[in-house]
Amino acid sequence: MAKKPPDPRLSERAKPAVPPSAPSRELQVFPNPAPERDYVIRFDVPEFTCLCPLTGQPDFAHFTIEIVADALCVETKSLKQYFWSYRNEGAFHEKVTNTIVSDLVAAIEPRFVRLHADWFVRGGIRTFVTAEHRQKGWKPAPKVELPGDAA
Repeated sequence: MAKKPPDPRLSERAKPAVPPSAPSRELQVFPNPAPERDYVIRFDVPEFTCLCPLTGQPDFAHFTIEIVADALCVETKSLKQYFWSYRNEGAFHEKVTNTIVSDLVAAIEPRFVRLHADWFVRGGIRTFVTAEHRQKGWKPAPKVELPGDAA
């Protein structure tokens, strides 16, 4: 009985000449589809990684970002690549959190942005850092309470 040739789907895939994506500090933007309205864009980033600048050990964080866009929105894949660019960089928690807010403001000039960073336990201490930016003169609309809303 003749031997079957190996199934090419089971062989190891060759690396592409150019990776499909790579870390980048460039935040891509697109026009806000509803600039006439305040609405919240929320990003949940459960796997942020950078390095401790003193020990070189990995630091992990869970970010929640809330943005009220003005004329521009940030593109999600570029945001992922932006976060990926921190993977091998040493930085203090407070610096990283504030730099990300500053970079978002520079890229999209939002009406409002808040980044809440929950830095996982290192040395027995869990760190929370919240940084925000509010466009000069912008105020959120009053919260609407509806019947049946939980207190």
